[in-house]
Amino acid sequence: MRKNEKQSLAHTSTKRPKRVVLVGNPNCGKSALFNALTGLYVNVSNFPGTTVEVTQARMGDYLLIDTPGVYGISAFNDEEKVTRDVCLTADTIINVVNATYLERDLFLTLQCIDLGLPLVVAVNMLDEAKAHGLIVDLALLSKQLGVPVVGTVAVEHKGLKELKLALKRPETGNFGQYLEPDITRLMERLKTRGEALLYLEDDKDVAERHGLRSPGSRERIYLARRERVNEIVRAVVKENTVGSSFSKTLGLLMLRPITGIPMLAATLYAMFHIIGVFVAGTVVGVTEETIMLGMYEPAVRGFVARFFSEGTALHALLVGEFGLLTMTMTYVLGLLLPLVVGFYLLLAILEDSGYLPRIAALLDRALTSVGLNGRAVIPLILGFGCVTMAAITTRLLGTSRERLIAVALLAITIPCSAQLGVIVGLIAPLGGQYVAIYMATIFAVFVVIGFFLNKLLPGKSSDLLIDLPPLRLPRLHNIMKKTLNKSYLFLLEAAPMFALGALLITGMQLTGVLTSLENLLAPLTAGWLELPKEAAAAFIMGIIRRDFGAAGLADMSLTAAQTLVAMVTITLFVPCIAAVLVMFKERNIKEGLILWASSFTVAFLVGGLVAKLVI
Repeated sequence: MRKNEKQSLAHTSTKRPKRVVLVGNPNCGKSALFNALTGLYVNVSNFPGTTVEVTQARMGDYLLIDTPGVYGISAFNDEEKVTRDVCLTADTIINVVNATYLERDLFLTLQCIDLGLPLVVAVNMLDEAKAHGLIVDLALLSKQLGVPVVGTVAVEHKGLKELKLALKRPETGNFGQYLEPDITRLMERLKTRGEALLYLEDDKDVAERHGLRSPGSRERIYLARRERVNEIVRAVVKENTVGSSFSKTLGLLMLRPITGIPMLAATLYAMFHIIGVFVAGTVVGVTEETIMLGMYEPAVRGFVARFFSEGTALHALLVGEFGLLTMTMTYVLGLLLPLVVGFYLLLAILEDSGYLPRIAALLDRALTSVGLNGRAVIPLILGFGCVTMAAITTRLLGTSRERLIAVALLAITIPCSAQLGVIVGLIAPLGGQYVAIYMATIFAVFVVIGFFLNKLLPGKSSDLLIDLPPLRLPRLHNIMKKTLNKSYLFLLEAAPMFALGALLITGMQLTGVLTSLENLLAPLTAGWLELPKEAAAAFIMGIIRRDFGAAGLADMSLTAAQTLVAMVTITLFVPCIAAVLVMFKERNIKEGLILWASSFTVAFLVGGLVAKLVI
């Protein structure tokens, strides 16, 4: 055989890689295992719902596919539907279970077995199970399930070799006898075991695809499967009471209001000092003032001046007051990047330690009154770092209704860390009375807006379904990777928005629109808010950057009462252009414009009422 014929034969005989799908509950370490197997970082988190996309990567002859964390392969939500569809196309399933919560995770395991697909089970987090006094008999579990079972500690890369070997000999497992008569009957019409199982579990999509009515047998099957899970767990899990109970006790204290609220207050106070004082003050003082304003901007202005004369449109566009190469770069790299990195670093610590879901559970009842659930803690906390990135993270909320309420609260009532630093610097010296009035006013607006949106918007918010993972010491490797990954992705998405905002403002400045707006707002600021006429310029600047507006007010000579009114108004005033553009993207232009107009109205309405009371 000639050489080119051999090459052609080799090419045509190449087979597609085997599709290996990773399936597991939230917090089972599935994405960490995917990362360990492929060398790629996806998203390691203790908060449910962070893996919201299907990610895939090659591993030798296999194509590994990481699915969202789910509690079942059903059609209850988009994540389960995606996982269901991916699993039905799999050659092999790796079911990742948390060794500490086998009684929860094995329900999904049995459902995967009942699909009739080859399966390997990875019992992950064995180290944490041991720390909680739990001992899992892996050999007996394998016998009970009828599939290979491998013990792993994904974050330490333990058990990976054994898991790869097990992938070569997956088994279909021991089917639940509570299903077999119905499965056999349906196979003649539905062709595949997976379709038959999903139909029996009242999957509407499968029923509609085959022109059938749902049989109404889901509850019966789920109860029978739960009983089998309980039997297996009783047989394979032994409890060693010698294990430490400190983390369990601490976890319970975090959930009780009488102890959990003071713990949360201390945590938020520490976060404020780290982000609002150290990062926004010390770090940004170096990155923005020393590096960007002191070194970068003079250099880039000198370079651009060689090609474009000062006063020309291109000069203003590139290095003017709102230039693409000056304000945009300084804002993104000098101010925003340190704040984003600092906030994501603290958030990663909260996630990796297991504290964040406990904050969500603690505040769930309070947030329900404003149409949200405990999961909204993430975007609301992020809002104090940057409203722009907080608006992006509202994607993790369960319904469009919740996302709209969260975005509205962020747009109107949550000051970003850069703005908050200026506000604190101005309000704090005024004394406790003014600080209390400021905080009470903003909190009241938060509650009122959330309450009315909850009453007015159709539908209802979703219930909080959340796992409480064991408390653990955060792993530095996970924290750094997560922080860098999220910060990078945020800049990729947000930087173009800032550039577009700079273009818009420069256009307004060159055409005289900006000056006209200042004159238009002057009667409102001087008459209703009882502030100097020049305050109008500060509010215009606040549209560009929230801290610009606060800083502009800081440069004015105001009485204590006027300072309070100015800070309340600028806090409730419209978010920066970048945040508005993200809101347009996350919601739609109509809702974005309504939110923008609402924040403008609320800011001046509340600011004026405060002015009438204190001035």
